[in-house]
Amino acid sequence: MTDQHGYSEQDVQREVSELQKKSATAARIFDLRRIIGGLFVLYGLILGITGLLDDQAAIDKAQGININLWTGIGMLLLGIFFLVWLKLRPTPPPPPAEEGDEADRPAE
Repeated sequence: MTDQHGYSEQDVQREVSELQKKSATAARIFDLRRIIGGLFVLYGLILGITGLLDDQAAIDKAQGININLWTGIGMLLLGIFFLVWLKLRPTPPPPPAEEGDEADRPAE
């Protein structure tokens, strides 16, 4: 059966299925754990290296604590946590394509 625009129920279902697959793929690519983890690792490395290279005057300014080094280590550990979490519990893959999807699609 077709509606007033000429789309059949099968066409609508196929379109919905394709959009769900694209949405699942985008969710996997733009998983916030990957972005947050990557940024924390990057900034943690930068701060850690800065902390290793700090002179005594910078350490004395922070009341004897090498704040850049400790903050860098903390950020690095947090970033690694997010990336390990992503590896252990990945976003589920999109559902497999139904066999008739490609054959039913009209040539464009």
